[in-house]
Amino acid sequence: MTGISQAFPLAALAATRALRQLFPETPLQRNDFLSARYGAEIWLKREDLTPVRSYKLRGAFNAMRKVRTSRPEQRLFVCASAGNHAQGMAFACRHFGVQGTIFMPVTTPQQKIDKTRTFGGENVTIVLEGDYFDQTLAAAQAFCAEQGGHFLAPFDDADVIEGQASVGVEMLEQLGRAPDLVVLPVGGGGLASGVTGYLRAAAPETAFRFVEPVGGASLLGAILEGRPVKLPKVNSFVDGAAVARLGDLTWQRLDWACEADVLLAPEDRICITMLEMLNVEGIVLEPAGAMSVNVLQDIAEEIRGKTVVCVTSGGNFDFERLPEVKERAQRYAGLKKYFILRMPQRPGALREFLTMLGPEDDVSRFEYLKKSARNFGSILIGIETKRAENFAAFTARMEEAAFAYRDITDDEALTEILV
Repeated sequence: MTGISQAFPLAALAATRALRQLFPETPLQRNDFLSARYGAEIWLKREDLTPVRSYKLRGAFNAMRKVRTSRPEQRLFVCASAGNHAQGMAFACRHFGVQGTIFMPVTTPQQKIDKTRTFGGENVTIVLEGDYFDQTLAAAQAFCAEQGGHFLAPFDDADVIEGQASVGVEMLEQLGRAPDLVVLPVGGGGLASGVTGYLRAAAPETAFRFVEPVGGASLLGAILEGRPVKLPKVNSFVDGAAVARLGDLTWQRLDWACEADVLLAPEDRICITMLEMLNVEGIVLEPAGAMSVNVLQDIAEEIRGKTVVCVTSGGNFDFERLPEVKERAQRYAGLKKYFILRMPQRPGALREFLTMLGPEDDVSRFEYLKKSARNFGSILIGIETKRAENFAAFTARMEEAAFAYRDITDDEALTEILV
């Protein structure tokens, strides 16, 4: 076991037992819908059902527990986070009766600030600092050094990793046997290194797949380079896993992984899974929490007839984002497109255009942009349909009628400005 001592499984067991004073084990549920779809035994380890709706509480609790045991005089803990780690630390601070100072970017949504404050109560102070996370992190570390606090890292910490390993301990106890495959989301690598560290010792026959968002593949980058590297650009949509650089400690414990072990989930495709799990199963998942389920389609043949556990890592989803999620899902599925139409400036032109829509097509956006010539005007139009193949017939009718158009659905620069 590269980067992991033989004592790690025992430490993971101890962390799991200690967690019981905080909350009961999260459910491991067989999902009939997914099992039928893939012809496999698909189980969901529901980390979206912890008291803070993510697994992050496990690592924060264990790290704080270990520090309080070895240095009981330590009463100030500091972290930098805009999401689940902040909420986990706040909950742990209140449990242990210590003070926590949580630095968040100024741009953090109020809902996340309020939830963190609710979990921590009088035991936490929230400091909004910096427009970008790097600035927030630097401010938190400087404050921590000045005040003599203990900096609680979100993933690159041995005690945090040990706490996250409790997911694997519970999983094995609940299933009563070793699963054939465990699918784990990866951000900084804390959950993945903890769970695999335990299961590789306790269930060596179990295989693993790691899931990263396409726009934040830090584990894949480390595998390809043989060391953690900072990604030049990160898509922040999957905020629970959009990490620019894998941790050094987590890499030491994951350096056995190979390129074939990593699956990449497109951000927009994750939205389809989020909506499906909500509408079909009534399960609320954040983007990172849906990744493990999303990639089952990529390994469908491989998992047929096998027992697979997907870790749904979090359910902190702000429903104000639901329209964006639906939009992304429709565009990925080919059910919604945006066009810039060059509309003739003559009576009846709009009526003529509308006759080109099929019975399953609907106009979801119509905006006059500007006149590009005396006799023509530019129109931004959004079309929704029930079947992706309908668009081929729609564009064919436009071309036959000599309507000039441009499909800008996949033009990131234009849609960012116009849509």
